[in-house]
Amino acid sequence: MLRVIQAIADRILSIGLGRLLTLLLVFGFVMLRHLDPLPIQVLRLKTLDFYQIAKPREITVTPVVIIDIDEQSLAKYGQFPWPRTRLADLVDKLHALGAPVVGFDILFPEPDRMSPASLSENMAGLTGSMREELKKLPSNDEVFGQAIGRGRVVLGQSGYHIDIGGEAGKWPSDATFAYIGGSPYGNLLQFPGLIENVEELESQAAGRGAVSIRPEQDGVVRRVPAVLKAKGKTLPALSIELLRIATGEKTILLRRDEIGLQSIGLGNSQVPTDHNGQIWVYYSKSDPRRFVSVKSILEDELPAGSLANRIAIVGTSAVGLHDLKATPVDAAVPGVEIHAQLIETILTNSILLRPSWAKPVELALIAFVGLAIVVLVPMLGALRVLVTGAALSVVMLAGSWLMFDRERLLIDVVMPLASSLFIFFVLTFVNYFREELQRNTIRGAFGQYLSPALVQQLTQDPDMLVLGGETREITVMFSDVRQFTAISETYRNDPQGLTALMNRFLTPLSDVIMEGKGTIDKYMGDAIMAFWNAPLDDEDHAGNACDAALKMLKELQDLNMHLEAEAREAGREFIALRAGIGINTGTCLVGNLGSTRRFNYSALGDAVNLASRIEGLTKQYRLTVLVGEDTVRLAPNHAFIEVDMIRVVGKQIPQRIFALLGGPQLAASDTFKAFLKVHQKAINGYRAMDWADASFALTEAEKDLPPGVDMTGLYALYRDRIKQFQNNAPPANWDGVYVATDK
Repeated sequence: MLRVIQAIADRILSIGLGRLLTLLLVFGFVMLRHLDPLPIQVLRLKTLDFYQIAKPREITVTPVVIIDIDEQSLAKYGQFPWPRTRLADLVDKLHALGAPVVGFDILFPEPDRMSPASLSENMAGLTGSMREELKKLPSNDEVFGQAIGRGRVVLGQSGYHIDIGGEAGKWPSDATFAYIGGSPYGNLLQFPGLIENVEELESQAAGRGAVSIRPEQDGVVRRVPAVLKAKGKTLPALSIELLRIATGEKTILLRRDEIGLQSIGLGNSQVPTDHNGQIWVYYSKSDPRRFVSVKSILEDELPAGSLANRIAIVGTSAVGLHDLKATPVDAAVPGVEIHAQLIETILTNSILLRPSWAKPVELALIAFVGLAIVVLVPMLGALRVLVTGAALSVVMLAGSWLMFDRERLLIDVVMPLASSLFIFFVLTFVNYFREELQRNTIRGAFGQYLSPALVQQLTQDPDMLVLGGETREITVMFSDVRQFTAISETYRNDPQGLTALMNRFLTPLSDVIMEGKGTIDKYMGDAIMAFWNAPLDDEDHAGNACDAALKMLKELQDLNMHLEAEAREAGREFIALRAGIGINTGTCLVGNLGSTRRFNYSALGDAVNLASRIEGLTKQYRLTVLVGEDTVRLAPNHAFIEVDMIRVVGKQIPQRIFALLGGPQLAASDTFKAFLKVHQKAINGYRAMDWADASFALTEAEKDLPPGVDMTGLYALYRDRIKQFQNNAPPANWDGVYVATDK
């Protein structure tokens, strides 16, 4: 048993804790998407909304007219509800104007309180005979019902969250339901209660449709139930019933598959739904052309036949009547307009669909992309995987958009992309953390390393072993290994080998520094910090630091030759050691810094920070040694070329930085002088925003390169900048300073 446990533990360790953690994250994201909690649902819905926001449905036809109880109508006829005799007049006038069918997005569950009989009982000051005469008059509901019976009118009904009693389904729809694939009723939206209209109206209606609209969790209406169950009664949506009455169909066909409802059919038309029987509406922006004021109808302001062949739906846009809804493309629209847009969407064959295979595809994408990252990051490196992932993201987003634009399919790729990005950063962080642990191991081995000059001075003057220091001008150097992560990855199973390699790297470089009168401040993993002119005086500290940098590159070249030969003999991969070196000169505090229990001879100051920043810039400028302008001033005999004027993080005053190409012999050569002249012309042209002259000078400078000097990376960087500025010109007050955003 212990052997089995040990084997499992060894296997886990061989996989790596970083990969194991990210594998668990992949599984966690797959389960999160499968369980689909509310925040994930809202994120997905908001993502799908973006497609409609980016490309709302174009209004090509307006088959529906909304008869609007608007503010203008309320101002004319008073507060709503009005006497139903006025609605009777409205129905008659709508039919007279040619409307083939009229629907009401309004419920009439109670008798009209303004009917004559009600007035006779509630109005004060009437004589007995007047009350009797009023009771003999027909009720407003009877008048309204007679108007409904004279035409084709669909009344609205609503599902309710509780059963309010009463008998439901006394006036069933004339529609019959047929099924393919079995009964879908178990999948339909269910309501315990049903709100119907008074008998005088229901008995005369040509059809009945549900006006129930259930917003999503964030309050936005994206789907409308085509069919629902309310108090045991199957009820089509108001929009579906209006279409059925308008087309003269008797049967609504419900088609289901193993998941749930698939579509509803009217005649030869099939309308796709989700498995609960809801239709995804493809919205256009709210359009006033859909609306006609009730006042305009009742005041006979429309010409004859103006509503011919248009379905009329009576509803309200008045704010005080509380029927405003949010859609993906509008923050607030009248609820009646959602029914109108659903009819338009069906008639223009623009129904959106979230297919049943969408969730399995999204789960597969989460798993595939996540596992690909886990496998590829250690093999290809974080940068290549990031670039590849960015390209894949573009492909996935473009594919999702094309499916929406061409097929009206709603596929969410944001969750797979977000999960993969999180997994990528976690894996990158784990690798970075592991790299830092390796650097800490190296720091432990070399943390007490001091230069012989400092040791000699301490033996001569023990009083120096107290806290404190002095201010003096020093030249500071930072050196760092390039691609340390890739190198350490090759030694992931051999930490002792990595330590030995760092020893072989740091020893000759340290010897060069100390032989050149430098003091090694500290080792920071694969990095070295050193300075000159402390604790011992060094009049030529800037020149000695530059000489040391050039000799360090020569030592590194010799070391790589030996390492390559050893790798070839051992049959393993060879990764050349490359360094970046930053040098700067300035006034700093130097001395024994720390606590009374532990301290080091070190340097503090702005010049130290700037030297570190300059070393970091060697990666960006693709050069090996970068130098601050104060160092150049103090070492005039060395071969320097100006690289850029920058504003580093934490400093407002721009700094000129230079590349160190060689010693006094190269600086005195005619070849270097000719090259320097053309190179400086390119820099001056760039700062003068003379892009053509700068580009030409770069080309000429490449022709005059001294032997062994490579400016490919730097000149490519400047060409990229020039191209960007040619496309997007810098501001008129541009001072030629580049702002470094990284430390």
